[in-house]
Amino acid sequence: MKLKYLLPLLCLTLLVGVSCKEDDYVYPSVVTEFIDGQTDSEGVLSRLITDEGEVYTIQPREGLDGLTPDSLYRTVSVYQPLTESGEVYLYSAQLIMALDPLPAESFTEGVVTDPLDVRSVWRSGDYINLILKPMVKDKNHAFHFADYGITEEGGANTLHLTLYHNRNDDYEAFTREVYLSIPLRGYKDKLRSGDTIALQINTYEKGFSTYTFTY
Repeated sequence: MKLKYLLPLLCLTLLVGVSCKEDDYVYPSVVTEFIDGQTDSEGVLSRLITDEGEVYTIQPREGLDGLTPDSLYRTVSVYQPLTESGEVYLYSAQLIMALDPLPAESFTEGVVTDPLDVRSVWRSGDYINLILKPMVKDKNHAFHFADYGITEEGGANTLHLTLYHNRNDDYEAFTREVYLSIPLRGYKDKLRSGDTIALQINTYEKGFSTYTFTY
């Protein structure tokens, strides 16, 4: 089976945006966060759903169409709350990679763990979110997550994940940020409240570092 895990480093697609004529334009009070975007039956981005389950209606505007109907996208969005009823004005939304981990043995060439820098890793709702800083020049980098299974000790389970990063021999010229999310919904029948998720990432500074989260 050929795995479809090779994804370009620069796959963050700007869906919508705001342009202004004055260089000193200042955004109003806005929220910037990792958040799910949902389309309606016509493929228009119509709702934002926070990791805590709050649902916001996006104020209609140009540039929100052209997506797959009735679909959920993982995004980093900038929006302004407008009313107490939950309507927001969406300034921008970048599609990001939300990657369900694959069994480690699925990576036929092995789990590649080229190093990078980590800006932030955190758990929110049913996701683990990452802001990574690989060194790049002009080649596509591949990202995914390898699932090494669940171990049990003292009545508690631990899920072992590793970041797959293949820089494809790219020259390490400068740093670029990459946003990723790991959906955890697929583990609802395998993990219980209080179990642990251990995510291993190979970093320039410390080598392999493990980030742990309570499920």
